Amino acid sequence: MKQLRAILLCALPVLAQAPAGTPPPSTPIKLGPVAQETADTAKALVAHMIQALGGDAYLNLQDVSQQGRSYSFFRGEPTSTGIPFWRFVKFPDKERIELTKHRDVIDIFAGDKGYEITFKGTATLDPKQLSDYLRRREHSLEWVLRQWLKEPGVVLLYEGTAIAADKAADKVSVLNARNDSVTLYLDSSTHLPIKKTYSWRDPTDQLRNTEDEVYDAYRLTEGIMTPYSITRFYNGETSAQRFLSTVSYNQNLSDSMFDAKVPAELPKK
Repeated sequence: MKQLRAILLCALPVLAQAPAGTPPPSTPIKLGPVAQETADTAKALVAHMIQALGGDAYLNLQDVSQQGRSYSFFRGEPTSTGIPFWRFVKFPDKERIELTKHRDVIDIFAGDKGYEITFKGTATLDPKQLSDYLRRREHSLEWVLRQWLKEPGVVLLYEGTAIAADKAADKVSVLNARNDSVTLYLDSSTHLPIKKTYSWRDPTDQLRNTEDEVYDAYRLTEGIMTPYSITRFYNGETSAQRFLSTVSYNQNLSDSMFDAKVPAELPKK
């Protein structure tokens, strides 16, 4: 269940605020003439990407509802026949995921908190699962476009053309003042994002890991170009895949959908 859940945790990029305790940005980086030219090209490409995704309609989404099927992998091989899911996101920082055909396993995220609801009741989410979720959220496409690009010290660099998911793409890297970066591969014809990649260092073993997401099967849905297929890779191997069957936007989701309370522990006698 944990592997099947993984692709859903931030498979849809989430509009969210910067986490508490984020260090203040450093002094903005001054670019030379060549770097400034690549930055201007990158900025233009990102603007084209946002427009291709839906422009203001995309930037101003209030909530998203999804239904589909998710598959997990181990060492690049599928580990199941998939699991149905229902997913609800209310921006900026609320998310609900219902798993299994009975919808009886539920994950809820609100801000930097995570909960799991099963027949046993409500419990705080496993710390590693929550950490993985928050990391992916901070590196999601939505977070990068709405948070990183507004921060002082952020730098956009055009890194030329490349091939991503067998398609010709323009490669753009976004670097923030915290020495963190995300690289985007944009379809050279449609300007839609094909692939997103970033790396991070594991605090336990200090090894660097790379996570990729590949977006495919775009459909125009309520004015938004939406990828109905998302594949995640971990250190080069397929780790999860998700296929959407239905998507809807701006359904005025109630805040009560994202409420979760852990029962208070009984006092010890």
